Amino acid sequence: MKPEWLFFLIPLLIGVSSLCVGVFGLRRASALRRSGITAVGRVVRHDTRRDDDGAKYHYPVVTWTTRGGHECTYPSMFGRGTVLPGFGIGNVVTVLYDPDNPRRFEIRGWESKIIYLVFAGVGTILTVATSVALLVLTITR
Repeated sequence: MKPEWLFFLIPLLIGVSSLCVGVFGLRRASALRRSGITAVGRVVRHDTRRDDDGAKYHYPVVTWTTRGGHECTYPSMFGRGTVLPGFGIGNVVTVLYDPDNPRRFEIRGWESKIIYLVFAGVGTILTVATSVALLVLTITR
């Protein structure tokens, strides 16, 4: 096989990486929905971060009390460019948390599994298309 296969390496790596991110996120969200506990929380502030391009993202910091009476205050892993209605400072939100590790939580209505579906979908398409193209290249030689 000639070095043409190197041309396929980049989309294959991007596809596999995207697929892994998507599957990991979907599995994490699914596990949290199966075994997580719901609590009432309150948004206490927004951590604001900028990316390399200067875009601003808001990460709500939520406080809630676990069933065991432990008070938790953590920022969301998921940032958005704007603060959605109902997620401003002082708003009451529903939190779904892992009882064994309360740092693993999601804010209902803020966290979106669509991003993980997009990663998984794009990863699947890139991986399958690149694999098929690479297979056709090797068979026709």
